Amino acid sequence: MTSLTVFLISMFFCFYTLFGYPLLLALEARLRRRAVRRGPVRATVSVILPVYNGEQWIATKLDSILRLDYPAGLVQILVISDGSTDATHEIVCRYKSLANLELIVVPRGGKAAAINAGLGKARGEILFFTDVRQDLAPDSLERLVECFADPQVGAVSGELIIRDGHGVEQASVGLYWKYEKWIRKLQSDIDSVMGTSGCIYAMRRSLARPLPPGTLVDDMYLPLGAFFDGYRVIFDERALAYDFPTQLTSEFRRKVRTLAGVYQVIGQYPALLGPRNRMLIHFFSHKVARLLLPWAMLAAFLTAFFLSPPWNGIALSAQFAGYSLAIADFLIPDGLPPKRLTSPFRTFVVLMAAALCAISIFFVPAGILWGQTRVGAAATHDPTDAADSGT
Repeated sequence: MTSLTVFLISMFFCFYTLFGYPLLLALEARLRRRAVRRGPVRATVSVILPVYNGEQWIATKLDSILRLDYPAGLVQILVISDGSTDATHEIVCRYKSLANLELIVVPRGGKAAAINAGLGKARGEILFFTDVRQDLAPDSLERLVECFADPQVGAVSGELIIRDGHGVEQASVGLYWKYEKWIRKLQSDIDSVMGTSGCIYAMRRSLARPLPPGTLVDDMYLPLGAFFDGYRVIFDERALAYDFPTQLTSEFRRKVRTLAGVYQVIGQYPALLGPRNRMLIHFFSHKVARLLLPWAMLAAFLTAFFLSPPWNGIALSAQFAGYSLAIADFLIPDGLPPKRLTSPFRTFVVLMAAALCAISIFFVPAGILWGQTRVGAAATHDPTDAADSGT
């Protein structure tokens, strides 16, 4: 295979992943949109809230849950402390006068183990999974539960709204998340999304299965169980949670973990790559292609050196220009007009670097991929070990 062939294939793959697939997806969604039959449902609900050292957020989160427009008598609240060593337990105990709240303390074992402990105690017909940092809209739970009036729906993801950031860097991360949500909505219109937003999703209790130890993306593993049982996994943009913008360094760590989780979940569900996956083309084009994209970019860069003139100069100049803008962003202060151009390039390059680093899942224990979450202007330990804006 010649250098020109490799270069052209790599460039086509990059274009397809970033632009071609979303456009084809939008066309398909217009041609064969599947409606969801929503309606009033009054099912019992178990709220699964894992937390690790969440003293900064837990009171606000519990207040947010108590403000939900859903009959309190139908809601069981399970706070699972994953070996917290701060004041999380003491704060939760202030709410224990509520008959429907239970604090479950388990040894430090990661989010998957904490969720499994919650599943063992859950009594509700519907499981509502949420993380400690994000506020919930009062009608969010009701909106999610309404979707289960459709017997074909097995799991529902809500929408995570990222609040406005203080700088162009945070705005660029938010722009990426809007792009991601648009793709998820279109996939949901066709059939199903391949993953949910970890801070706001619900599923039928009868479809939930224990998480394997060390699972990085519960919000893929659990919904995929419902998917392969023949149910739809949908995205409902009416059910809202709100989060603070993250710094790009924190987004890098999160993307390494979530993309490593895609590798992991393929091993857990090999059927994702076979005919049982009725969303196979979409899974490859959205999830697998994101893992391969930086490798295609690397191939395009290296083979460009071996192209014939003047094409080698054109190809290399274009790529060097993009990477130069990303590097320049480190040097340009916030508030200057060039930042609006350089910051998106830097964000894109950092996310591609995260996709490259995701391969580390094959060489290090999964637990090492948990890190810290930098929210707004303050750094804090990730209080859920899973603050996530989607995979």
